[in-house]
Amino acid sequence: MTRRVVRARAAFATVGVTENANTAVLVTVASSGACLDRRRIELTEPGLPTHPYHHEGAWAVGRYLTSPWARAISLPDAVALIQRVHESSARGAREGLETLAGAMPIPITRIAIRSCPPLPATIEERIADNRAQTVADSVMYRQAIAAAAEALGWLVHWYERERVFRDAAKALDVDDLDGVLRAMGATVGAPWQATHKLAAAAAIAAAGRP
Repeated sequence: MTRRVVRARAAFATVGVTENANTAVLVTVASSGACLDRRRIELTEPGLPTHPYHHEGAWAVGRYLTSPWARAISLPDAVALIQRVHESSARGAREGLETLAGAMPIPITRIAIRSCPPLPATIEERIADNRAQTVADSVMYRQAIAAAAEALGWLVHWYERERVFRDAAKALDVDDLDGVLRAMGATVGAPWQATHKLAAAAAIAAAGRP
């Protein structure tokens, strides 16, 4: 007689991320579809600028100097400051994700982060490029979260904001994703805002990928 053994799919969790300046909203969703956690983490230490590329870096090369909040700063000082923010965001992301992982009842295996546009390789080149300096701060924070996740052994999924809700609906095979997200919000309680819904959708979409 042949015995057929059916193994249940192991439970795992996926984190969806939305970043805003030097903070990030993390929504963790189980493979069952339940929302396990919702939290906001600070990525940098107090006293550091939140947009050093767009502000101090830009001022160092002569941009926006007529703005009332602008101040004089040399290029070497701006580069050194930006490097400090890079290092701080790496620590903040690592501490935030490690704390989250330790609080979960099941292992986190993947994380969904908004995709990053390509940028020049160095801080100096990013400052000099007018387009790059406007998005480099956001990219810095997203990459810090990705590096921290990879160090924990999580798979990083980069999502496109314009299509992530469609991808999440497809992963669940539902037409009314908004209804699913509203129900999820009702289980975890307020606040359940647009950033939370976006992070939850990103987690759902990433969990549905092989």
